[in-house]
Amino acid sequence: MAENTFPVYSADAIVNFYRTEVLTGQEAKHFTKSDLTPHPKPEAVQTLYMRVLHLLYRFRPECHSMVPLLENIQYPAYHEGATAIMSVYTRMRQFLPMCLVYDFSLNDLLAPKKQRTLTILSAIMNFLHFRKQRMEVVLEKQTKFRADMDRLQAYTKGIREAEKKIEMLTTIPPEQQAEADELAAALSELQATTMHEYQEVNVKNDSITEWKATIAEKTQKLAQVKLDVSNLKEDISKLKSQIVESPEELKSQMEKMRENVKNMKNSIEETDERVVELQNMVQGVTHTEAEIQQMCSLLQDLESSMSNTKQRLEEHQELMAQYEKKQKELKNLCMEEGQLKRALGMKQDKECKQNIRRQKKREMKEQHVQEVLGQCDQIHQKREDMADKIQEISAETQKLKTSIKSLRDVCSKETEKAQALYDTLSTSMDELHKRIEMHTMDLKLSLTKMSANF
Repeated sequence: MAENTFPVYSADAIVNFYRTEVLTGQEAKHFTKSDLTPHPKPEAVQTLYMRVLHLLYRFRPECHSMVPLLENIQYPAYHEGATAIMSVYTRMRQFLPMCLVYDFSLNDLLAPKKQRTLTILSAIMNFLHFRKQRMEVVLEKQTKFRADMDRLQAYTKGIREAEKKIEMLTTIPPEQQAEADELAAALSELQATTMHEYQEVNVKNDSITEWKATIAEKTQKLAQVKLDVSNLKEDISKLKSQIVESPEELKSQMEKMRENVKNMKNSIEETDERVVELQNMVQGVTHTEAEIQQMCSLLQDLESSMSNTKQRLEEHQELMAQYEKKQKELKNLCMEEGQLKRALGMKQDKECKQNIRRQKKREMKEQHVQEVLGQCDQIHQKREDMADKIQEISAETQKLKTSIKSLRDVCSKETEKAQALYDTLSTSMDELHKRIEMHTMDLKLSLTKMSANF
């Protein structure tokens, strides 16, 4: 004890610590500095040690006074005083080496000294401080582990819900499967028809452009022909005014002019027919444009549905990204969990070793306690046998008392009857004596008269 690895506290600090941390109720109120200094009280020191053992090992103070009484032990009452001290001594001898105190003796219980008790109590105080710190660390780790487990469960629930949502978005219910198939078939048919009509519209547009080009060319040619005709008419009028020709030449020229006019009329009629055809074509094109607009509206509806599907796909992709993130977090949590499990495994191994040692000690203690309990059971059986005998004797005594009471009642009744008979007999005897006396008096009178007569 010359070189301590723990600080030796003052008496005030020790008293305050044990009053707050170890003792409870009236014991904490009555425990003062005078119990330790200047001369420690053995009873106070023993109660302190008992309470420390109860705090650490749940070994109640009443268990120290249990005496392992055997059948052959004489005067078991003499062992009751020493068993409590010996049990505290053995438990403290087992406990104090963990507090780095290796030389605990019976004098520390029966006749404690000031400095010695202060060092032992300060060692126990240091051990309790260390135990409290370790308990706090273990509780923090347990809370962290529980929080991580709760987070892991929440993440797994979120992942399951996201998977369910993804399945709900990707899978079509069987009730709507037929409608979805019909819509898909209708979409494919609409796409095919729209593509075919787009091709037809493009062909018609190409033909319309060609007809427009030809019409423009012919209109230009007509304009040129009209200009030429007007120019020729002007030239003819000028020539008529200037030249007087022969009638034959005029007739030939007039015939040529009539042929030209006929040709021009024929060309105009042909152009009118072409214009009518083109108008019909334009009407057909407008009709086709209306149909195309209807198809465009259908295509817009399809585009809106495709945009909705794209949005759902984007949501699906976002959910998949969240799912991947949560999987990564799960992996990280699994890694942390593995590390925590390894640390817990190491701790559990250490705890298992300690538990094995404790179990061995507990088994030894339990064997001892079982032996003590067996002896106590034997004593209790003997006591129960004696109690049964006492009950039988008390029952017999009660029976005797009841029989005595009944006999007393019968005797009292018979005495009353005898007293009544005695009273009646005494009265009858008195009456007889009185009658006898009367007869004797009568006889004496009669004798006196007879004597007088004689």
